[in-house]
Amino acid sequence: MKFFTKGWHVIYVKSRQERKVYDSLMKMSIESFLPLVKTVRQWSDRKKTIEIPLFPSYVFVNIHSSLDFYRALSVEGACAYIRFGNDYAVVRDSEIEKVRILLNIDGVTDIATTEVLPKVGEIRKVEYGPLVGLECEVLRVDNKDMILVRIDSLDKNISATLSSSILSDCISSAI
Repeated sequence: MKFFTKGWHVIYVKSRQERKVYDSLMKMSIESFLPLVKTVRQWSDRKKTIEIPLFPSYVFVNIHSSLDFYRALSVEGACAYIRFGNDYAVVRDSEIEKVRILLNIDGVTDIATTEVLPKVGEIRKVEYGPLVGLECEVLRVDNKDMILVRIDSLDKNISATLSSSILSDCISSAI
């Protein structure tokens, strides 16, 4: 496994624990970022404007030392660093700054994130793990985490359920 690199990392936290983890990290003097957006929630008796995380279950931390790397994970509610294969996900400073700018622009409303899921019939390449380099056809999209794919090998079809995070962008369409 590759060791961490300095910079912004993403910690996956327990559901609805983002603010608690963020506050704890700040108390430990670990630079953190929790992008929040305002939204109106309707209850049966009232409407209320609340702040919710732009990226649910994620808190960004700027790591400068191995000590901070491990201290950040010791916070109650923190689960693990996000990884792609064996590498820890690192977010560029410029990307953090762009999110900060977006959140501070007056008049910008209805900010939300979306994830582009593969479409049935697309040909994708596996980018991480033991199947790296293999091309496969998307057969079914169950949710954002699991994709059923077909890998043509030895004149046989092999079907496997893979995480969408290990697949490359669309190479072509099988249709």
